[in-house]
Amino acid sequence: MSSHLLVSSNSSRHASLLLLCSGGFCWLRTLSGKPHISGSLIRESYRLLQLPENESISPERVKVSYLRLAKLYHPDSGSPTADTALFTRVEEAYRCVLAHCSEARSRDRMPDEDEDKDPAAGVAPQHRHYLSYEGVGSGTPSQRERQYRHFRADRAAEQVLDYRQREQERAAASEGALVERDMRRRSRNIKITQAVERLVEDLIQESMARGDFRNLSGAGKPLNKFQHNPYADPMTHNLNRILMDNGYQPPWVLTQRDIRETADRIRRELLDGRAGLGEPLGPTERLRWEELCAHAEEELAKLNKKVDSYNLIVPMLQMQMVHFNLAREVRRAEEVAGCRRLEQRQKRKEERKRVNAAHVAAKSADAKRGLVSWMQSWLK
Repeated sequence: MSSHLLVSSNSSRHASLLLLCSGGFCWLRTLSGKPHISGSLIRESYRLLQLPENESISPERVKVSYLRLAKLYHPDSGSPTADTALFTRVEEAYRCVLAHCSEARSRDRMPDEDEDKDPAAGVAPQHRHYLSYEGVGSGTPSQRERQYRHFRADRAAEQVLDYRQREQERAAASEGALVERDMRRRSRNIKITQAVERLVEDLIQESMARGDFRNLSGAGKPLNKFQHNPYADPMTHNLNRILMDNGYQPPWVLTQRDIRETADRIRRELLDGRAGLGEPLGPTERLRWEELCAHAEEELAKLNKKVDSYNLIVPMLQMQMVHFNLAREVRRAEEVAGCRRLEQRQKRKEERKRVNAAHVAAKSADAKRGLVSWMQSWLK
């Protein structure tokens, strides 16, 4: 009978050789289909798992031996000894040994019920490993495991999407409640305003009926509300006046103000940074100045985008702006910083002159007082 020779990879611990009959695959396949396990099957299974047959072996020890061989022959282990057929034999031998151990323990516990007991009890069915992974996938156990991982990832993604949808619906419901509350508040304010207007109108009519407005200056004469511009539409003038009285400003006015404030801030930062570095610039000062210019360039790029938006909404062509240029701003900052340094030098010179003049005047005054006191003491 021909045989195959298998050598374990961890030869440092086990230099054991496993002899497997080429027809062993057939009788191991028939393990789950027969009611009894033959002695030759059990002996070959123990020999395949490298376990002693005549000793009582715990399931934990059988599992350890099975895992050690599975690492060697599993097709997904990446080991040079990986072999699908050999791994299948090891797996079926593992089930055979577990079934034999289970039967031995059952006989030890219940010796009187050996004949009535089902010989297939405790034997793992051959298709057991196909009942895991929630019935997802097909193929080998490793392929089904990968398919089950993808299935779990897809299910988790669907759960996340459902959760986000519920949160959005909840946020939309709360936002709708806020909008409804604002509408009720606005409606209440409108009702109050209309009630006040009706009250004021009633008081005006009562005053007119009593004749309280007959002694007013300019009675019966036209109003002088539009003398500043006789060509302006009264309705437009009143609307603009109401908007200005309530603090409203057109969007292009607000954008123009933001552009000017941002430009002034960038110029002030460049000027202060250049004035604080001194002249001439050393290596460290030049590096700091380049970093400051790079930051200013980023700010100017954002500002130029705002200038483009402003030019699209400004009502008059002559009010449009041009882009800000970094070189021009840097040159302006250097010139202003140089003028500021000259002014500071001039101020320091004038201050030194004033201090020297005051010192000389104080010395001359002290000399005069000393001379006068000496003459007075001499005359005495």
